[in-house]
Amino acid sequence: MVRSVIQGVGSALPKRVMTNDDMSKVVDTSHEWIVERTGIHARHIASEGETTRSLAVAAAKDALAAAHMDASAIDLIILATSTPDQTFPATATSVQADLGIRHGMAFDVQAVCSGFVYALTTADALLKAGQAKAALVIGSETFSRILDWSDRTTCVLFGDGAGAFVLTAESDGANRGILACKLHSDGRYNDKLYVDGGPSTTQTVGHLRMEGKEVFKHAVVNIASVMQEVLEDAKVPASQIDWFVPHQANRRILEGTARKLGISEDRIVLTLDRHGNTSAASIPLAFDVAVKDGRIKTGDLVLMEAMGGGFTWGAVLARL
Repeated sequence: MVRSVIQGVGSALPKRVMTNDDMSKVVDTSHEWIVERTGIHARHIASEGETTRSLAVAAAKDALAAAHMDASAIDLIILATSTPDQTFPATATSVQADLGIRHGMAFDVQAVCSGFVYALTTADALLKAGQAKAALVIGSETFSRILDWSDRTTCVLFGDGAGAFVLTAESDGANRGILACKLHSDGRYNDKLYVDGGPSTTQTVGHLRMEGKEVFKHAVVNIASVMQEVLEDAKVPASQIDWFVPHQANRRILEGTARKLGISEDRIVLTLDRHGNTSAASIPLAFDVAVKDGRIKTGDLVLMEAMGGGFTWGAVLARL
């Protein structure tokens, strides 16, 4: 059996940190208001010269170093992002060029906050099919550039950053790698979380718009359901999960979904407080934090999940 094994993880964050107190100078809000509703204390905001591409490259290099691999070994790059540097070409091809890779394939995946689980699932399928031997799966976002900074209900939620996994196709029978993946979407909910612009409609980038209560309502149900599907596919009880690495959207959502599956709070990797919601970058960013601080170790069973605009949602179960 061929499995997609995680060989290394990495991340990158913009230098600028914007606290809730800093945010209160931009819009009518307060540290207490933001923390009570979201759990967020601060986020990183990209400065001039810091882009989705540059953050993705930095995260990829960090993951390659952790995997003790040279970029030349990579023959597949999938970049999950909703904030590409250009409408086209895919930002993944720019990352490929910056890493000095001249072979293989590179493309973007757009599933908003679910982007990384969509990209991870796609890479897993291509590796298992023999289409590639080693993959870089990256989530990179500069959401600060599509926010309406006069809308306190959305601009306080998001931050910028990138995270990356290095995966290789392995057939040695080891009980490591991606064990199960599940993806879903339901396009009826477009107007609950979307950007009000685009090349073929307004010819502008647009700004993020969200009906927070509606998104919250669907998130807890959808995420808990897809997590259960993944566990059932892998024939793994929730009690065996070592770490739960959720999309970092809202503390109440991720604690609620963990509770539904009986996953204790001390097994949740939480970085929302310092990073905010970094969309497709949030899972690999949180995963890398937990690897670097020694929580997630080789052999640990890790459950990842996300839900984003569309709606899209999915989950991945992997053993590091």
